[in-house]
Amino acid sequence: MRIVVSGTHASGKSTLIADFLAAHPEYLSLGDPFDDLEEEAVDPSGEASFAGQLRIAAGRLHATAGQQDVIAERGPLDFAAYLIALERLGRSDGALVERAIAIAEDSLARVDLVVLVPLDERRSIRIPADEDPALREAMDQALFDLADDLAQDTGVRLLTVAGDGETRLATLVEAIAE
Repeated sequence: MRIVVSGTHASGKSTLIADFLAAHPEYLSLGDPFDDLEEEAVDPSGEASFAGQLRIAAGRLHATAGQQDVIAERGPLDFAAYLIALERLGRSDGALVERAIAIAEDSLARVDLVVLVPLDERRSIRIPADEDPALREAMDQALFDLADDLAQDTGVRLLTVAGDGETRLATLVEAIAE
C-alpha cells in the first residue's frame, strides 16, 4: 500500500510514521521533504520553501510509483495547503496555489491512502512561537478542506486519525488491513 501521512507542523506525523515503521519495517519510508530542501537561505515558512517541498514530494511519489509498501511523510497535498494558508493569512498573493493544487491532484493517482493527522487540542504538542502557530492552524484547516475536495475528484481514500499515539497507529494498521 502507498500511504502519505499529511498534517500541519507538530501534529504527530513523524511519531505515527516511526511507530508504524517499527511494526512494518518492510515499508520504504520517504522522510519529510524539508530535510532535502537545499536552499538554506529560504524562509522555512515562506512560499519558496513550500513550493520547493511540493516539488520534492511530487518527485518522490513519481520516482517510487512502481513500488508497493511506501509511507511518505507529507505529500504535495500538504504543500498546496500551506500555500493556501499563506494566501488566507494575507502573506501571499496566491499565484502558486492553482498549480500546486493541480500537482497535488495529479500526485494522488500514485497514492492508495492519505492519512490526515489533525491538530488535537486534547493532546496538544507544544510549539515555540517561532513555529508560527497562526500558519499551523490555517494550514490544518486548508488541508482538510483541500483533502475533501480532491478526494471527491480523485477517489483517493482518506483516513483521519485521532487520539493518543497507540490509537492513531491502531487506526492506520486496521485501515491497511482492509
